[in-house]
Amino acid sequence: MVLNLELAQRAGVVRGLALSRMLESAPDVPPSTLREFDDQARRTLTGLEGWLEVRSADRLLIDTRQPAGQLPSLRSSTPGTLLAAPQTLPLQHNEELGIYHASLVQPVMRDGEPVLNLTLTVLPNEFQRIIDQQKINPQWVAAIIDSEGRVVARHPGGAAHTGRLATEDLRQRLSTSREGLMHSHSLDGIATTLYFRTTAQGWTYLTGMPRSQFEGVVPADARNLALGTLLLSTLAVLAALGVSRSIVRPIHIMKQLALDMKGGQRVLPKETGITECNEVAQVMASASQAIQNAQSEMEQKVEQAIAMTRHAEQRMSHSHRLEALGRLTGGVAHDFNNLLGVISNSGHLMLRKTDNPELTAALEATLRAVDSGSRLTQHLLRFAGRQSVRPSVIPLRAFMTDTAELIRAVMGHRIELTVQVDPLAPALFADPNELELALINLALNARDAISEHGRVELRAGPAEPEDVVGLPHEAYVVIAVTDDGCGISESIVKRVFEPFFSTKDAQQASGLGLSQVYGFCQQSGGTVRLDSTQGLGTTVSMVLPSLKAAASGIADAVAVDAPEIQGMRVLLVEDNKELRGVTTALLESLGCVVVCAASAADALRILQPPRNIDAMISDVLMPGSMNGVMLAQRVRQMLPGLPIVLISGHRGEVDDIADFPFVHKPYTPEALVAALQEALGSHPQQQAHPA
Repeated sequence: MVLNLELAQRAGVVRGLALSRMLESAPDVPPSTLREFDDQARRTLTGLEGWLEVRSADRLLIDTRQPAGQLPSLRSSTPGTLLAAPQTLPLQHNEELGIYHASLVQPVMRDGEPVLNLTLTVLPNEFQRIIDQQKINPQWVAAIIDSEGRVVARHPGGAAHTGRLATEDLRQRLSTSREGLMHSHSLDGIATTLYFRTTAQGWTYLTGMPRSQFEGVVPADARNLALGTLLLSTLAVLAALGVSRSIVRPIHIMKQLALDMKGGQRVLPKETGITECNEVAQVMASASQAIQNAQSEMEQKVEQAIAMTRHAEQRMSHSHRLEALGRLTGGVAHDFNNLLGVISNSGHLMLRKTDNPELTAALEATLRAVDSGSRLTQHLLRFAGRQSVRPSVIPLRAFMTDTAELIRAVMGHRIELTVQVDPLAPALFADPNELELALINLALNARDAISEHGRVELRAGPAEPEDVVGLPHEAYVVIAVTDDGCGISESIVKRVFEPFFSTKDAQQASGLGLSQVYGFCQQSGGTVRLDSTQGLGTTVSMVLPSLKAAASGIADAVAVDAPEIQGMRVLLVEDNKELRGVTTALLESLGCVVVCAASAADALRILQPPRNIDAMISDVLMPGSMNGVMLAQRVRQMLPGLPIVLISGHRGEVDDIADFPFVHKPYTPEALVAALQEALGSHPQQQAHPA
């Protein structure tokens, strides 16, 4: 056991040095690092008589036999092969020193290949002391033999036998057995009974006594040794059982705690009888509580995330539904305006052709119905976001104060109205008329939601980050109308912005109030939010774009003499056949000569030289790749002096209408004439042909 511990200790020392971080760059270790490692190795080997060498494949890097801090010469080593596994080498005779020594070799590996070998030299004197300390009977034999069967240390005789080969029969027995009893002769020629055991490093310790003593009476020392060994063994077994039980119980407790943690159960600290295990159990209990708290918190966050995702999906789905409904509404309004245009133009044309009172009354009633239908389409176009608006800078405080007076008159005295405007709110950029109409519509809805007495609050201020989710930037203002009325059920909230939808009687509401609010917000570049709880009230928030530079100028129009349109040759571009026909008849009744085109391509062919056209009137929305605005821009490039008028039920997705005089369908003859005169006034160089 002592021999085994000595060898294991030295093997551990050299193995620990091989793991040093100073050798991370091996085999190319800088000289400064080698000196640091040399110093560390010398301190580690304190108390040992051997020395340490560090070798690469081609040179000796460190030799602790050298003076401290001095590295060997790079040429002092003969190239050799490095060992790839730890080994305990047998005795070797150093001719230079004239001594025997053994070596423990530890490789330093990089990518599976050895790059350095650390060799710790062991002198036989160190092992001779192990034997001498045993105080063995002078007639007995004790020896340490290396892996090749050479004597390292011996009793009796000591160093005189170092390097000698053991007897032939002993070497043969050592080659086949690691432990055993045998009869042999000692190196002194005495018949001896030997017992040997080989260590893990391959070295053997043997004890022998004269064969005559072995075969005779067992000496008292041996008997006492055997009894003592038996007693110690018994005590060791009993102690091992007690210790094992004291160790196994805490381990079982720790195992159960780990299984409970794995199963998601809360772990409580338990007394194990071992201080270290108690500390681990306490830490596991704390970790279990932390895990449960984190799991609960995560579950809450997941539930909140799911709820927010569902809310966002519902809001997006609702927004897409309203957007699709808006497109459908805009298309229907456009076609309806074309029909109203045919009826209106036909009615005005017939009024110019007859003086019969009965026909005149019928035609005037027809035109009044056309006006009512036109107002209806304006509501639909507001919802579709296609109604022409005139945005301007709106100072919030002054506007909200003025509008509040109008809303108080609408709601009556039974409802208390309060107005709050954040001083930090920037100026608003929107159509003031449409905004006023939207606030009145919201106030009327709030009034109808309050049965007797109640409270309505108007608030205006900068938009918060959660208000502008889904919008392109953050420069917005929120104008909210809140009431404490009956509220709206969840099933109805999804439909309140649809045109013609209303929970009131058909005689009391048209169902276009909230659709106007939705269309106004969408066309202004913002959005509208509605939050309602049945029994508590409703809040409608309009999110509208702001304008930080709240300065604008209004140019007064300069009055000019209206040009004469009689005798003008007008190019009429209209894809609707019926509307094209009645508009042609109306223009001809006003004294114009009309040339018709059903598409932008036809109009461009007519305008090719030699042209004979004084002005062009074009619909905005037409089939094909070129709409009315694109046609007008193209003609403006070809013929800069040609007056151009645009007409449409709504502008759709088309911009830049403001660059040209515009007439909204259905239109009166006066409106069309005024637009033509405006276009002619903008181009005075253009002369009409004589009638």
